[in-house]
Amino acid sequence: MPDFDMLVLGSGPGGQKAAIAAAKLGRKVAVVDRPDMVGGVSIHTGTIPSKTLREAVLYLTGLTQRDLYGQSYRLKEDITVADLISRTQHVVGREVDVIRSQLSRNQVALYAGTGRFVDDHTVAVREVTGHEKLLTAEHIVIATGTRPARPASVEFDGRTIMDSDNVLNLEQVPRSMVIVGAGVIGMEYASMFAALGSRITVVEKRAGMLDMCDVEVVESLKYQLRDLAVTFRFGETVAAVERHPRGTVTVLESGKKIPAEAVMYSAGRQGLTDDLDLDKAGLTADPRGRISVDEHYRTEVPHIYAVGDVIGFPALAATSMEQGRTAAYHAFGEPVGRMHHLQPIGIYTIPEISFVGRTEDQLTEELVPFEVGISRYRELARGQIIGDSHGMLKLLVSPEDRTLLGVHCFGSGATELIHIGQSVMGCGGTVDYLVDAVFNYPTLAESYKVAALDATNRLRQVDRMDD
Repeated sequence: MPDFDMLVLGSGPGGQKAAIAAAKLGRKVAVVDRPDMVGGVSIHTGTIPSKTLREAVLYLTGLTQRDLYGQSYRLKEDITVADLISRTQHVVGREVDVIRSQLSRNQVALYAGTGRFVDDHTVAVREVTGHEKLLTAEHIVIATGTRPARPASVEFDGRTIMDSDNVLNLEQVPRSMVIVGAGVIGMEYASMFAALGSRITVVEKRAGMLDMCDVEVVESLKYQLRDLAVTFRFGETVAAVERHPRGTVTVLESGKKIPAEAVMYSAGRQGLTDDLDLDKAGLTADPRGRISVDEHYRTEVPHIYAVGDVIGFPALAATSMEQGRTAAYHAFGEPVGRMHHLQPIGIYTIPEISFVGRTEDQLTEELVPFEVGISRYRELARGQIIGDSHGMLKLLVSPEDRTLLGVHCFGSGATELIHIGQSVMGCGGTVDYLVDAVFNYPTLAESYKVAALDATNRLRQVDRMDD
């Protein structure tokens, strides 16, 4: 008999939910993770620290209150890294305690160490003492997550040339910084450090940033960041990063040289599979360390599952949780619905971006007709109260059946607001529901009614022209 019904490698969002779901089904479950990484990358270097850091930045800089109190308004004049990290460490500590408690309460055994495959049912756990313990399981879930990808040509030192994991270890807020990569992580940190007063230059080899987002929303973000003195170098590739006594010089292939106190690379993620000895379990990973799975999150070895960032897109904490739960249910024959295709995306730039469904460009490319309804925060009482005059909500509506094809939000609370649109879309609701619904006043949620009225007025005008 195996030691466990399910053994989970990694305690991040996907691994944790897989373990607890299996335990709720009455199965004997164990989780393997390093003692300093309980909760995974999401808790220690990714989602939770970066979002907590963002809240600290917004609070201490007073950035969101400047429309009300003037451009010179600042809660704390000399903001130190200690100011920022103290809040982050507090939240991370509390989250780790919650996860440990949840695993313990559900009688999930937690082994401190790292695991590697001995065969497809056996994992050797190397403890901090160096001692190895063999554990066997009927089912195994790989939820080891990712680490920042590092170009081999760049000499990282974690202080002046760093990746997104090292940012939390900065000794002081840099006066200037080059951020290589205009993806989600790069833009989140660019907006945070720009808010702190750092002079930011973003270098991106593509022609633009955040290409999965609505074009109008991206332009709004770009405007806001340029207003914070962020410089964008699109269509540029880094040839070399030179370290100097006074900082760094980033040399671009075009010949430009950008001096800065620090450089941060945000060049994608690499799956943490190198040390798993996957071949001994009959598994392989692609060059980015990712493992292929089917719709049930099974690998090519049917009793071994993989969930979370290690399987690639969408690589979100929220989707990883659902993948973990789904994998556990499938492993033990428990009925489970398919994850809904409508998955909200949240990007914690300053201001926030969130969307669900398709963009205008996607609908145009697919030859799908649509009408647009827009609400701007500056026209809402709540927008005036909180001092957000730049936020907006956009609804994309089908003129044929009046259903919502996409919802795009930019501004304060965007990642919370998006779930109203997600619910309406998921239930097959129409723009008329939002027109007839009563929203609390004054709230940002009222933006749905305003945008819905805008869309229906436009639809009415088209109908009149056709009559």
